[in-house]
Amino acid sequence: MASGSDRNPIIIGGLPSQVPDFDPEETQEWLDSLDAAVDERGRERARYLMLRLIERAREKRVAVPEMRSTDYVNTIATKDEPFFPGNEEIERKVLNATRWNAAVMVSRAQRPGIGVGGHIATFASSASLYDVGFNHFFRGKDQGDGGDQIFFQGHASPGVYARAYLLDRLTENQLDAFRQEKSKAPDGLSSYPHPRLMPDFWEFPTVSMGLGPLGAIYQARMNRYMEARGIADTSKSHVWAYLGDGEMDEPESLGQLSIAAREGLDNLTFVVNCNLQRLDGPVRGNGKIMQELESQFRGAGWNVIKLVWDRSWDPLLAQDRDGILVNKLNTTPDGQFQTYATETGSYIREHFFGDDHRLRAMVEGMTDDQILHLGRGGHDHKKIYAAYAAAKAHKGQPTVILAQTVKGWTLGPNFEGRNATHQMKKLTVEDLKGFRDRLHLPIPDKDLEDGAPPYYHPGRDSEEIQYMHDRRKGLGGYVPTRVVRAKPLQLPDDKAYAGAKKGSGQQKIATTMAFVRVLKDLMRDKEIGKRFVPIAPDEYRTFGMDAFFPSAKIYNPLGQQYESVDRELLLAYKESPTGQMLHDGITEAGCTASLIAAGSAYATHGEPLIPVYVFYSMFGFQRTGDQFWQMADQLSRGFVLGATAGRTTLTGEGLQHADGHSQLLASTNPACVSYDPAYGYEIAHIVKDGLRRMYGENSEDVFYYLTVYNEPILHPAEPADADVEGILKGLHRVKPGEKGEHTAQILASGVAVPWAVEAQQILADEWNVKADVWSATSWNELRRDAVEIEEHNLLHPEEEQRVPYVTRKLQGAEGPKIAVSDWMRSVPDQIARWVPGTYQSLGADGFGFADTRGAARRFFHIDAQSIVLGVLTELAKEGKVDRSLLKQAIDRYQLLDVTAADAGEAGGDA
Repeated sequence: MASGSDRNPIIIGGLPSQVPDFDPEETQEWLDSLDAAVDERGRERARYLMLRLIERAREKRVAVPEMRSTDYVNTIATKDEPFFPGNEEIERKVLNATRWNAAVMVSRAQRPGIGVGGHIATFASSASLYDVGFNHFFRGKDQGDGGDQIFFQGHASPGVYARAYLLDRLTENQLDAFRQEKSKAPDGLSSYPHPRLMPDFWEFPTVSMGLGPLGAIYQARMNRYMEARGIADTSKSHVWAYLGDGEMDEPESLGQLSIAAREGLDNLTFVVNCNLQRLDGPVRGNGKIMQELESQFRGAGWNVIKLVWDRSWDPLLAQDRDGILVNKLNTTPDGQFQTYATETGSYIREHFFGDDHRLRAMVEGMTDDQILHLGRGGHDHKKIYAAYAAAKAHKGQPTVILAQTVKGWTLGPNFEGRNATHQMKKLTVEDLKGFRDRLHLPIPDKDLEDGAPPYYHPGRDSEEIQYMHDRRKGLGGYVPTRVVRAKPLQLPDDKAYAGAKKGSGQQKIATTMAFVRVLKDLMRDKEIGKRFVPIAPDEYRTFGMDAFFPSAKIYNPLGQQYESVDRELLLAYKESPTGQMLHDGITEAGCTASLIAAGSAYATHGEPLIPVYVFYSMFGFQRTGDQFWQMADQLSRGFVLGATAGRTTLTGEGLQHADGHSQLLASTNPACVSYDPAYGYEIAHIVKDGLRRMYGENSEDVFYYLTVYNEPILHPAEPADADVEGILKGLHRVKPGEKGEHTAQILASGVAVPWAVEAQQILADEWNVKADVWSATSWNELRRDAVEIEEHNLLHPEEEQRVPYVTRKLQGAEGPKIAVSDWMRSVPDQIARWVPGTYQSLGADGFGFADTRGAARRFFHIDAQSIVLGVLTELAKEGKVDRSLLKQAIDRYQLLDVTAADAGEAGGDA
């Protein structure tokens, strides 16, 4: 055995390497004592002593490094388990009825002629985890607050429906309409938690894996934010997120653990159902997923509670004086435990306990059946209650409960622990009989042999149903329940928008800055100003929003415990526990989660918030598009700003920063109302109407997406005859043509409107063409209106046929229509079908690149001179001008030479 002095003095893993030893003799005595313990009692005994010393050190508040993982046993010792306040026998009956109805609902949904399927095994494994929460922990909304926020695991939805059926919240007809939302309307039940589809029931959509844990973290943070700012009392609200161990492979599941720990979100509990299986196989066949997750969560600063074994293991672990059983549990891989879940008691005796005489001796007095029923902790109500109670009591950290279960638990040998369990949707008659017997339900064989298996209800007056109602009454009402208590906001009048409508005078500003000025004025409003929640991924200065720092301040629950490096500046970085701005760091996913939580506060807590999420346009819908779909599902509201939009405006940034397609992605989201405004007065009208639609009377479940640019332009004042309807519907004429023999129409959006105005002048001066310039504030809204009208006309041929807005708007406009934007042509091409006459588009198709704005626009042929060529080309097709003019224009403007283009406007981050 090497002496202490012979060992490498550089100790890693969080242990001292540079700390001086002031008493080497005492140190050596401690090291010698450890050596003696190893030599005389063995490594296992020495390990136990070391662990106890670490435990005692923590009790004495001695700062020692956190262990990455602990033994593969329950974190909470049997002696430390609290009294279980429930009636376990009644709760078992409740759970058995719930298990049966969940499985039968899915099986009946797979009947011939329907075949819509469902998932049985996930809820079967997690049923007890939910049941303890329903009976003892989940707070409802009947007390007038938001209650608890529960993110149910998506594939477990049948169990939530089954429990709601027992409580008379759902009917048998509704259970039979599972996954038949239209054909069985209004009884249809959505496949997973979808608030948009069931707005009185579900609160949080979770089945897009990884978004549930991410959303839960930011919901817990939003609760703290709302309380800190005095908007709502959320002190009693606890966020519970039920997740799968396979789901934790998603980067979103673990990617934001640090913020929960950093902000001390002890109002948050993750419950990870560790049934050790993904959809098609083991999560970590050769490893141990619970140990891996424990290390990750501990490393991120979370409190970790492992719930591995049920109470039947307690006597065995109490005998384990040498640690041989713990060692066996530590070293057995998950894949083998899954095999044990499908094997016999004799197999487990031979293969788990049989390779060591001390292990064999522990189970000599047990029958094979008793060994077979050595269970997993996630199925034991008392153990689960102890874990939940400890999580609620823990302060200063978020908690994760890692609960081991068996996938398909109680469903029988054809389901339990099988790799194919997740895809199995139907129980055979023999499966049903075995399942019924396992659950001790009074259902006759003939009811299982003839037709679809029946649902089971013990009767409204039965003790178990009364028990369920009593427990929910004591906890403040039924969950899940979504309630909208928020009242319409008193919105600002036109004075709040006056600044934007004045234009920019002789100052050139980008539309990003035009929006920021509108927002700044709105945040001053005494009625709604405090409800705005600015959100940005570490780019406030880029977007010109650093002007908000001194007044609104950045939210940080710890405040600002340092002197800011720019403290002497007027726009210094300011953090505050009551700050209004969310500065979530370089994480679009985290910012979008904040957006969703803030945008749904009107329902979650009955207090509307108006989130304004500003990001680099390229990194919005493209990077976090799934979350925007989640936002739509959660019925969240607010403003989303794709700043630095366009494929050619970011002169030096290049391919991955050049957004020429987010408007197209936005068009795929039915809840997204998207605009591409050119001028400040357009922005003012769009924002005003957005506030009305989302927060006024008869509010709508939509959110607004505005693409704004970083290119400085002159913003005209709002004309006296401004076409407000056209601005909001998507198309209005901003500059009529003044002279020319031939006529044409130029439709442009966003930053392209000034190019169109320049082209209009060239056409008049050099080519005798009078062109009107139109601002297409929303290609997407124009298309949406047209599609809705076509649908109506299709189904109502006997009525007078309606005409799309874009068709009516352009009906009397003479000449070809040329569309141009800084987007790919697919964006303006959305309306081609409904544009009367000749229509052609110019766009920035392909990847972006770094160059001057002028060069980039010449390359894509969307600059003013290219628009001129486009108009002449369409006039030539109509025979209005000679085709020879086209070559003249190409040569005159050197359109084939990128270097011949003017460099264009430079600079202008905001």
